[in-house]
Amino acid sequence: MRSINKTVVKSMDILNLFLTHSKLSFNEIVQFSGIPRTSIYRMVISLEEMGLLDKDDNGEYSLGLLFLQFGHLVAERLDIRQVALPIMQKLHDRVGESVNLSVQDGEEAFYVERLNTNQYVRLHMSIGQRTPLYAGACSRVILAFLPHDKREKYLEKIVMKPIAPGTITDKEKLRLILEESQQIGYTVSHSELENYIAEIAAPIFNYKGHVIASISIEGLEMNYQKMMLPPLIEKVKNAAFEISQKFGYTQTMSYR
Repeated sequence: MRSINKTVVKSMDILNLFLTHSKLSFNEIVQFSGIPRTSIYRMVISLEEMGLLDKDDNGEYSLGLLFLQFGHLVAERLDIRQVALPIMQKLHDRVGESVNLSVQDGEEAFYVERLNTNQYVRLHMSIGQRTPLYAGACSRVILAFLPHDKREKYLEKIVMKPIAPGTITDKEKLRLILEESQQIGYTVSHSELENYIAEIAAPIFNYKGHVIASISIEGLEMNYQKMMLPPLIEKVKNAAFEISQKFGYTQTMSYR
């Protein structure tokens, strides 16, 4: 800590003001930062010249376009698998069940990471496998949190075919389940993709609040009876929120 440059710290104090203010005048920067006016002037001029601040025709400052470029680079370079894996491992250790990470690819969900169950049970899901968005918790929870128009467009054209005994094939029933999932922040499936296999899934969001993936646990249905679900649901939702935070998500309303 002793090596931190005080000018850099003060410059960051100025930039941090724009986390809660879209625009500020020079006097407001002085007022909110508590930094002497002469120091503020030199730093603001430097930040403007470097493209970190932008000054409009009214003399008000906002974050410069350079931040937008940095933001795109950070978003592109954050590998969902790399970010999620340590959190998936913690969840796996706590519940002893298979843990899946899925992303949307068109009209399907795509399994990009998986940690297998500790039990002597053979589950057929694997990395690289695709499932329709309407079937299975890990897929359906992504569908539930898509924008309404995209979700409806998908439902209008999709032909829902049974995959296993529990696969939902009625669109009105599916709509009700999707609405419920939005309210409670998770979904549960029973024998939708495989016989006697249950799954609990929660959505993963980015800094814009857009769903970008889902995380789930799955195992034998006998371990997912109604009375056993609450602690498992809580663990899955917590893991999903922890991953979402890594992508800049700050709201909690979708995890209630």
